[in-house]
Amino acid sequence: MSEPKKERPIVPEGKTEYVTTRQMKPNEKGFVGYETEWVSFQKEVKYETPKKP
Repeated sequence: MSEPKKERPIVPEGKTEYVTTRQMKPNEKGFVGYETEWVSFQKEVKYETPKKP
């Protein structure tokens, strides 16, 4: 039987409406991570205290 490969295949960038995922370069231990960028889809509104009756 052959040994498993030490290198990971290069994965293309994944892109959806709100998320982009990219493969990062392997570190010294060989761990390959993924970088994720989120696009905000909610608006943040400043809080105003309600009027007193």
